[in-house]
Amino acid sequence: MWLGKFLDLEEDMNDLRSTIRKEFFKNIKKSKLTPLEFTIIETIFNYQMISGYDLIGALNEHFAGTWEAQSGTIYPILSKLKRDGFLEIKQVKSPIGPIKKMYSLTHIGEELLKVKVNKNFHDQLKFVENFLTELSSVYIHSLPEEEREINISEVQKLLDITIQNVIEAIPTTVEFKIKCNECGSELKREGAQFCAICGTPLTTSESTKNI
Repeated sequence: MWLGKFLDLEEDMNDLRSTIRKEFFKNIKKSKLTPLEFTIIETIFNYQMISGYDLIGALNEHFAGTWEAQSGTIYPILSKLKRDGFLEIKQVKSPIGPIKKMYSLTHIGEELLKVKVNKNFHDQLKFVENFLTELSSVYIHSLPEEEREINISEVQKLLDITIQNVIEAIPTTVEFKIKCNECGSELKREGAQFCAICGTPLTTSESTKNI
């Protein structure tokens, strides 16, 4: 729920310069991102590495019908984020398909994301709380007067389910990652069948280890 025309990263970059080698910043070409650019960076971070096609699908799931991501919009943004130093691209050959471009964050892109989210996490949670309260109130008052009373409890149940879904979706551990035995790459998301780096088939017994 990042609002505003731009997200300013200048202060975050200054904070990081004291802890990260300055040469990491040489490829960063701008210090402001649009909310959509930042959402794309967040999505790529959570997948670790993702194709443009799968990213578009993930964004459409994220926006849940409120906005539709299309290739004509997303691919130019990906090219721009790469040019500005936030993304890197690898050509990956999968055993079950042709070579495709896989997008991941650069080291400095990932660190800037973490700093921005860390500094704004509680404010964003409060914004979401306010948004849900206002949305629910408007929805209830949009109903015929005779239906409002009974629908209040239904809305409360829906909110309970929504919050519970969020809680259940949060990772419960950070110790376990999927690791490819062939190239050693770590995959942050479970359920992968092939290594996104080298294309080696992954199995639970061979690729899961305690980090």
